[in-house]
Amino acid sequence: MPLITYRDALNQALREEMNRDDRVFLMGEEVGAYNGAYKVSKGLLEEFGEMRVVDTPITELGFTGVGVGAAMVGLRPIVEFMTWNFALLALDQIVNAAAKMLYMSGGQFPMPMVFRGPNGAALQLSAQHSQAWESWLAHIPGLKVVTPGTPYDAKGLLKSAIRDDNPVIVLEGEMLYNTKGEVPDEDYVIPLGKADLKREGDHCSIITSGKMALVAMHVADQMAKDGIRIDVVDLRTIRPMDVDAITASVRKTNRAVVLEEGWEICGIGAQVVDYIQRDCFDHLDAPVLRVHQADVPMPYAKGIEKAAKPDVAKTIAAVKKVMYIEA
Repeated sequence: MPLITYRDALNQALREEMNRDDRVFLMGEEVGAYNGAYKVSKGLLEEFGEMRVVDTPITELGFTGVGVGAAMVGLRPIVEFMTWNFALLALDQIVNAAAKMLYMSGGQFPMPMVFRGPNGAALQLSAQHSQAWESWLAHIPGLKVVTPGTPYDAKGLLKSAIRDDNPVIVLEGEMLYNTKGEVPDEDYVIPLGKADLKREGDHCSIITSGKMALVAMHVADQMAKDGIRIDVVDLRTIRPMDVDAITASVRKTNRAVVLEEGWEICGIGAQVVDYIQRDCFDHLDAPVLRVHQADVPMPYAKGIEKAAKPDVAKTIAAVKKVMYIEA
């Protein structure tokens, strides 16, 4: 299979779906002439024209509302945010219009639309531009939330999101656009709500998603040198969550660490732990531990920022603790 970047995988998904269905169009800040802030939409304006690749003003609430209206009349908009941190300004349209429209209209208005853009911390973007949005958005009934961590997953999940008749949030890892992975040439989709077992093991489960899936794989590689076999469950979809994949892994390993990019309080990891205690309590040989961002706004200073982020060393320490191995 060809080895391509996460960025190019997303670009392929957009191009293929726009060719497949002429109701699909892309809109957002600098998606056209500038090819997108992270060049995900490179070449699409030339191929599809300005009616289907729409540069918007810097008005997140406004153009998100235009997208909602377009979905109501049968189009399939893809709304790109330059960063999900800017989408905070559009939450009224996402939460009160897109997520609720099908319900409030008695089934008259499906919402076949996608909201996508970079999510989570990069490097020294400080407190306002480094937030992980999974738990904020997954809290809302009516939204689906996906967090692809590899180029293969990015393409397959985005294509599924575009074809879905519900509003789907696609949270792209801001540090993942240059990462590479194998992506097949042939058309494929990844079902929403289906996790992926990235690594098989029988000593401890790491349940994770998005950018943290790469961290989990590094942890598995390092611990394998000491004979410790890690089961890495990449959720891929946060809502709906693949509870069966979580419980199957934990019942096999009897131990679990939940690794997430965001904050601890009311985070995605809390929901995962709840599923584990409900369905796997009698299978656990140790308490479930969580690895997450420190409970502070993201610092700007490089050393303090690094200390605030979840990483390989912190995850290894958690795995050793649930396995009762001396650190």
